[in-house]
Amino acid sequence: MALVEATTERIVEAEPERVYDALADYAGTRGRVLPGQFSEYEVREGGKGAGTLVHWKLQATSKRVRDCLFDVTAPTPGQLVETDRNSTLVTTWVVTPAGEGRSKVVVGTTWQGAGGVGGFFERTFAPKGLGRIYDEVLASLAQQVEQPAA
Repeated sequence: MALVEATTERIVEAEPERVYDALADYAGTRGRVLPGQFSEYEVREGGKGAGTLVHWKLQATSKRVRDCLFDVTAPTPGQLVETDRNSTLVTTWVVTPAGEGRSKVVVGTTWQGAGGVGGFFERTFAPKGLGRIYDEVLASLAQQVEQPAA
C-alpha cells in the first residue's frame, strides 16, 4: 500500500483569524460550506476546533462512499487536523497570512491506498477528484468569510 496525497490551496480575501475561526466552526460554518458530495453531516462532540468529533459521508465517486468519523486536533496555531477513526484518512487544514487582509488556506489529505493495479488508479485519479471537491469547499468558505461581518 502506498500513501495517497491530495492537496488544494486558495487565497482568501479575509484575515487569517476570521478564516480559521470559520473552518474551526464545525457546529456552524463548516457544515454550510460542504458541497453535495458530503452527506449525513453531524457534530457528535464539541463543535469548535480541537476536541470536536464530527461525522460525514463523502461520496468521492459514484461508487466510492467513505463513512468518516473525525477527531479534530489543533497541533499548531492556524492548523486543524481531522483524523478518521474509520480509516487511515487524515486531512490537515493550514491557514497562514498572505498579505494585508488575506489568507492562504491549504488543505491536504493523505491515506494508505490500495496496492496493485487498483492502487495505481487510486493514486492517479483520487487526488484529482478530491482536489476538485476541496476546491468547491474553499470557494464556498471564501464566499462565507469574504462577506462583511454582520
